[in-house]
Amino acid sequence: VQLQASGGGLVQAGGSLRLSCAASGRTFGSYVMGWFRQAPGKEREFVAAISRSGISTNYADSVKGRFAISRDNSMNTVYLQMNSLKPEDTAVYYCAADPSTYIRGVTTGLYVYWGQGTLVTVSS
Repeated sequence: VQLQASGGGLVQAGGSLRLSCAASGRTFGSYVMGWFRQAPGKEREFVAAISRSGISTNYADSVKGRFAISRDNSMNTVYLQMNSLKPEDTAVYYCAADPSTYIRGVTTGLYVYWGQGTLVTVSS
């Protein structure tokens, strides 16, 4: 599966952005989908994940209550709604696909397919 992330940009602290990740192929619904981010000089870290059906979600503590992951399997797209953005949310955001049947964990090694990343910059 090929993934294409979009929706990044420059936003002031307290603002909102919605990221999208469009997937190619007809098997999108077979993948757990996740969002990760990587800030300059830091390791890539888990942000959120959503089960194949969209019923179950998992979030990093740092974004709980501010970010929401969702998916539309009919559109082969996963979203990340980001509210109350903070300067420390500045990073390149990546979507990723895990062929598991359930959300297994938060490590990058579980995800097989990756999008190219979209830059989110939050100014103070």
